[in-house]
Amino acid sequence: MTTTDSVHLDPARKHDFVFLIEAVDSNPNGDPDNGGIPRTDPVTGQGLITDVAIKRKIRDTVAMINEFEETPGNHIYVESGVALNAQHERAYTEGSATDARTAQAWMCENFFDVRMFGAVMTTGKKDKWAGRVQGPVQIGFARSIDPVTPFDIGITRVTPTRQEDVDAWNKPDSENKNKGKETEMGSKHIVPYGLYKGTGHFSAPLAKKTGVTSRDLATFWRAFTLMFEHDRAAARAGLALRGLHVFTHDDAFGRAPAHELADLIGVTRRGDATARSLDDYQLTVPTELPSGVTLTTLLPQIRPA
Repeated sequence: MTTTDSVHLDPARKHDFVFLIEAVDSNPNGDPDNGGIPRTDPVTGQGLITDVAIKRKIRDTVAMINEFEETPGNHIYVESGVALNAQHERAYTEGSATDARTAQAWMCENFFDVRMFGAVMTTGKKDKWAGRVQGPVQIGFARSIDPVTPFDIGITRVTPTRQEDVDAWNKPDSENKNKGKETEMGSKHIVPYGLYKGTGHFSAPLAKKTGVTSRDLATFWRAFTLMFEHDRAAARAGLALRGLHVFTHDDAFGRAPAHELADLIGVTRRGDATARSLDDYQLTVPTELPSGVTLTTLLPQIRPA
């Protein structure tokens, strides 16, 4: 059955979730090994968004929320500009840890992403290690429903980067042999349109080991729904979360296979035309669920079939 209560906040239950990400004239996840072009499956042409990219946005959102609310235990371990070794060494300096076991406990208590995603903290000085934590939350790649067509958009920047170009432009025409170089050319990689479907999983037994609470789950779902709202950029202006559906089992180990539950959230294209908006798709939500499983829809934005 579909529910609107708070079972999705219970860390003692197994949760499997399906999410939908829309990209409009944006680059949802550039490939640095391919010049920043949006990632695609070379065989099917479907677009891809990696788990690393999604987790990065969740971490950044939790950190942003924590700057305002200052919730104890919601620091971020994998943070831009901070060495990982310095982070887990804090367990020994701030947390008075005496070995890897006590250091690991301190890290789980103080860092949101260690509790939720896990971490390998066996780098740097061996006497400052904090062990390896297997996180209860795992997120898979998101894959577009249909093939996408990445392409480059040429752009022109009027302001040059080099002072010598400015000086040359200000010279009289008779002295300026590079008069036409006051502008610089570049490009942006975008996907005109793509709707991506991905899955994620929450393990109650692993959550018990890392100390995940109901508040942590509430923070996670909140950050998930907000992760694109404060990550806008010229190449990411058209990214949006369009669906978040959480299957909750009535025990810690699950009542049905995760892949079968994910298949229950169906997204199909309406007609044969190339999709260019949400209205070109229809969403299928199950009316019946396996025994012991409930469905919480946290964010529906596609018209049901």
